[in-house]
Amino acid sequence: MTDVTLGRPGLSPRARARLAGVFEALEGAASAGGQVIVLSRFVVPDDAAATAHNILANESLFRFGFLLSVAGVGFHLAWGLLIYQILRPVNATVSALAAFMMVITSAMQAVTALLYLAPLLVLDDSSLATELIKLNGAAFEVDLTFFGFWCVLTGYLILRSRFLPRLLGGLLMLDGVGWSLYLWPPLATVLFPAIAAASALAEVPMQLWLIARGVNNEKWREQALRPSITRGESKEESRQ
Repeated sequence: MTDVTLGRPGLSPRARARLAGVFEALEGAASAGGQVIVLSRFVVPDDAAATAHNILANESLFRFGFLLSVAGVGFHLAWGLLIYQILRPVNATVSALAAFMMVITSAMQAVTALLYLAPLLVLDDSSLATELIKLNGAAFEVDLTFFGFWCVLTGYLILRSRFLPRLLGGLLMLDGVGWSLYLWPPLATVLFPAIAAASALAEVPMQLWLIARGVNNEKWREQALRPSITRGESKEESRQ
């Protein structure tokens, strides 16, 4: 494939968008699988001994959840890089800020993954193991907060773009507001059904659109070239 803007070999914007959709789906499956689905099989609320017993009895599954969490970090970084490349022509500064938020989110995911594995090291002290699991949950909430900031910024860029549906941008901004409520976890916990609904309405359609349709190469090229055209027109006007 050819980069339609620079005229050299490389992935087209449409191919990048489709690949971003694939990595987004993989990240969601890996992170939710490790941090929510697998981990929930072990934790018994208010019973540290039972939680420690469950981990020891199913250590292979517990470690698999850790591997899923680590994989989610890699998928998230790849997804964020591709989205940055796609949306940079809309606004370079906002795109860079969104990419920075994605890096922070991925870093927090990595910390969360390490905390996920930590209880295995202290299972002789079931109370400490339970506290480490709680710390893992707190780190995951920080991760969700920064992800929310990324959603707001990226949603804004999609709204300003000419090559993606603006509805996706508006829904993603609403989704980001929901996740950012984890700045105050008690409030986010109460509102979680609404946050989950907003997430499904925004993230699932975005994944499907990116995978199935990608972006319009020509419209992307037009927006990518527009700043240079504008600068050229300004120079010509100044000469006159």
